Amino acid sequence: MKTINKLFLFLGLTLAVMSCEDAYKIDQPGRLPAEEAFQTVGDLDLGLLGAYRLLDLTPEIAFSATFTDEISIGFDNGGQGLSLYRYQLNAGSVAASNFWTRNYSVINAANRIIEASEFIDVEEDPNVEDGPTKSDVLAQARAIRAFAHYELLRYFSPDIRNPSSLGVFKVDFVPQLNDVYFRDTTGEVLELIQEDLDFAQANLVDESNIYFFSVDAIKAFKARIAADLADYPTVLSLTDELLTKYPLSEPNEYIQMFLADPQVDGEAIMKFNRTVGDRFDGQGATGSVNAGGWVGAIFAFVDSTINGSPYYEMSRNIFNDLDPNGARYQVLVEPTSVIDDDPQVGDNATDDVLVIGKYPGGQQPLLNDLMVFRASEMLLLRAEALAYTGSLNGSSSSAAALLKEIRDIRGVNGGNNPLPSYSNLREALADILFERQLELAYEGHRYKDLKRLGEDANVGISRADVDCVDQGGFCELNASDFRMVSFPLPIVEFNANPELSEQQNPGYN
Repeated sequence: MKTINKLFLFLGLTLAVMSCEDAYKIDQPGRLPAEEAFQTVGDLDLGLLGAYRLLDLTPEIAFSATFTDEISIGFDNGGQGLSLYRYQLNAGSVAASNFWTRNYSVINAANRIIEASEFIDVEEDPNVEDGPTKSDVLAQARAIRAFAHYELLRYFSPDIRNPSSLGVFKVDFVPQLNDVYFRDTTGEVLELIQEDLDFAQANLVDESNIYFFSVDAIKAFKARIAADLADYPTVLSLTDELLTKYPLSEPNEYIQMFLADPQVDGEAIMKFNRTVGDRFDGQGATGSVNAGGWVGAIFAFVDSTINGSPYYEMSRNIFNDLDPNGARYQVLVEPTSVIDDDPQVGDNATDDVLVIGKYPGGQQPLLNDLMVFRASEMLLLRAEALAYTGSLNGSSSSAAALLKEIRDIRGVNGGNNPLPSYSNLREALADILFERQLELAYEGHRYKDLKRLGEDANVGISRADVDCVDQGGFCELNASDFRMVSFPLPIVEFNANPELSEQQNPGYN
């Protein structure tokens, strides 16, 4: 069983093989060939830890919070994030280049491990007791490759449910310098993702492991993909299995998942570990999608209190929808917040300061683990699938029953909520989006949720007047807007491959 501390041991080997700055098609002069850099299964395992070290969710959290309706501009903001807050998204945006190059760097790292495994004939090191197996390392590398390919597809494919639509580059090999590619179809990329996940599920050693891809994490990943593809039978099957094993956390445990030091695992199926002294122990690029570092530094400079220079604050809509006695309020609303019971447009910025408290950190302020998959997401995906398949109301196997369940266990209305009743699918989906916004706030889901469900629910980005009028009036954005449909391909890619600009996504030409 690997431990996260082994991340610090991989550097000597993997720095000879890959650079964290490499994009998907950079083959650096002087790089060691795979057969020389990786000579044992142990070497492969250290390389795998290097690939894990590239995985990050802070760019998604930063983009989703700033572009949608999760934040307001804080009293200590010095211009951070204003372009995204004003819905400025184009081929030159940091978001486009970060999501593109970062994920292809991850794919490149995974592919180097997969390539190197071909030169190692043994399944395990004969001189290492209880060491890693080649098949398990390969399974995790393919899971990592699938994860990065899918993040690319979710943001850059204009229609993930149409297999003939333009997707991204399908890269299941180590490219050579100066290779040029054009977009594969969404269906072709999805086929590779599914093949990688099937292989991973069949070959992973760990059924559950919070910090690494496990069989359970693959099932959660497949459930998320199935929801995006409207494959609701698969969503129902996988979420039923996972929720049996991973029940929702009770209020105290839920609070400790985010605020305790150290954080408890609770209902987590998989998360990215962040510890003092690791690669992410730093402030990162504040106010930028190039976030990295402490996740809490997405919102504040120093710490998660009112004295910590918050440059982003909680949106008024989220705050107004929280039950002050519920567990979510205790996680999201930092106690030093200044709360105006009746805020108005034009008020002094320090009269109403809703400090985001979800990522306080422990030994290091603002440094928290990042949730990848957890039980509440599975329950809400299940509610979505039930709604789409006609089970809106009634029995315990209905969307309404699941919404009541999660509200009760989070302590909303003292844990005694009425059973919702929906007259049509649109009402149910709007309520699911409402619940997802509160439950998964500041975890990077909101943009993708609106992209998937917004049109059917008739819900788009909608900011309270006090959050947007004084910032130029950027209050609404329809879910059908081209900026909600897909990201633009980045200029950084066109610089290397000008002809690719002919495949730019709609609205960005």
